[in-house]
Amino acid sequence: MQVLAISKPRNTVEARLLHSHHQLRARVFSDRLGWEVNVAGGCESDAFDDIQPTYILAVAKMGRLAGCARLLPALGPTMVASVFPSLLSAGQFSAHSSMVESSRFCVDTSLSEGRGDGSIHEATLTMFAGIIEWCMSKCLTEIVTVTDLRFERILARVGWPLQRLAEPKKIGVTVAVAGILSADAGTFQKLRPSTYRSDFSPVSKAA
Repeated sequence: MQVLAISKPRNTVEARLLHSHHQLRARVFSDRLGWEVNVAGGCESDAFDDIQPTYILAVAKMGRLAGCARLLPALGPTMVASVFPSLLSAGQFSAHSSMVESSRFCVDTSLSEGRGDGSIHEATLTMFAGIIEWCMSKCLTEIVTVTDLRFERILARVGWPLQRLAEPKKIGVTVAVAGILSADAGTFQKLRPSTYRSDFSPVSKAA
């Protein structure tokens, strides 16, 4: 699978992929998980999409979107600080210039490509590797995120454990937890699928 990093679409292909990513977010977070998110015209978006995030996108063969995530500087407005302070010890965390926030992570697990025999879809591992590689290309070392306990178990299973910032709490229909993930070459090499490709960093090309 190919991984792209897009801030502003540079052509019609990137614009189409970004539109598909908003549609995938609606299907996953609203339709499947039942989260209270803003969906209009079959697309999910919020105020954090208006502050120039970087989107990491995994693209399968024939150009179909396989997964996505949204990255924002941890020192700027973030979901973890603005929306989920209850998940933080004393309502805050130690953000720094080498940290990024990842939010709205999701994959299209209906894709037959990458399903394989394992319990983790290749799109998930591709997204993990893509986020880490993009962070390394920007000299970022840590990722802060909010997720649920099911996804925390997936992270532990693949060897990318979440360092909790506080104890989990019930948020809406899910039990959520905030934590930090490391972004380093060793983890990237461990998680990267054999079909992984990206164009935004020489890290994967040199490996």
